[in-house]
Amino acid sequence: MTDFKPLFEECSTTSAIYIAGPCSAESQEQLLAAAEGVARAGVGIFRAGVWKPRTRPGSFEGVGSIAFEWLGEVKRQYGLRLLTEVATPEHLNTALKAGVDGVWIGARTTTNPFAIQEIADALRGVDIAVLVKNPVSPDVDLWAGSIERIYRSGIRRMAAVHRGFTTYDMSHYRNTPHWSVPTELHRRMPDLTLLSDPSHIGGRRDLIATLSQEALDRGFDGLMIECHPTPDTALSDAAQQVTPDNLQEIIGALMWRRTPVGNDALRDFRLHIDSIDNRILELLAERMEVARNIGDYKKLHSMAVVQRDRFNEMLTAAEARAESMGVSKRFIHRIFTAIHDESVRQQIDDTERK
Repeated sequence: MTDFKPLFEECSTTSAIYIAGPCSAESQEQLLAAAEGVARAGVGIFRAGVWKPRTRPGSFEGVGSIAFEWLGEVKRQYGLRLLTEVATPEHLNTALKAGVDGVWIGARTTTNPFAIQEIADALRGVDIAVLVKNPVSPDVDLWAGSIERIYRSGIRRMAAVHRGFTTYDMSHYRNTPHWSVPTELHRRMPDLTLLSDPSHIGGRRDLIATLSQEALDRGFDGLMIECHPTPDTALSDAAQQVTPDNLQEIIGALMWRRTPVGNDALRDFRLHIDSIDNRILELLAERMEVARNIGDYKKLHSMAVVQRDRFNEMLTAAEARAESMGVSKRFIHRIFTAIHDESVRQQIDDTERK
């Protein structure tokens, strides 16, 4: 999949792509007020949910197809490109008839391959921009599979949208970023436009500016930000929407950094990183060899593979040393836990083979 195209003619690699608008279409007045602010901020693509998949029945689930009349007025008055969410072929057909410029597929829908395939089938023969949000779980294969299904329908103007992942752990964010997942998706599909949705990641408007800059610094092509003229009165996701003035401030403060082709200094840094990574791989291979030898010893002496006290002792020592070296304890905890888990697997597999 190497023949992806820009979402729209004005989308290029020379500047970030910005999409903004309210979580939900609530009234024509609300949409026009939001559109005026979005256009004033220099954003040319307007988003608004017409149908809203909600967790609990009885929550505001969107006004439905009447919103397309209001969106049409937005386009007439401000010339903005229009995007809305679709979750079924019926949604898609209604949106296409209304003349939208693109659609996005939400996280819940991306999680369901059957639903994605139905939408992909309905897209055959259509030339429209399609944005695919990540599934609710950090499953890069599921995300990539959804994109591939849409791609096979003939759609080439596509983007992946990173909106974070559901977690049951205590988190600073509404949806944990797990930045490694979109990074891996981009490694597999380097020509695919990659956008971030800081509104859904953060869940709070005060986090959006920082998350937006982090996404751009991580190489994302642009952002989708929720913007409402009076966010505190919004019928859905009030806490994560910004005002048009806030939007303008956020975009105005963002730094769009790209590396010039042939940058010798960066090349030297990368060569240094490659050298370090090779040493890390060699050390890991050496460690696993030692782990297998330990497994042989444990088997010979009828010892359990997992020695929990030993692992806790090793982890505590590694975290303490990491802190003294300016390395995150949380990072070291994850790394050493993964190394330990792989060492245990190597010992068990080696024991079973013998």
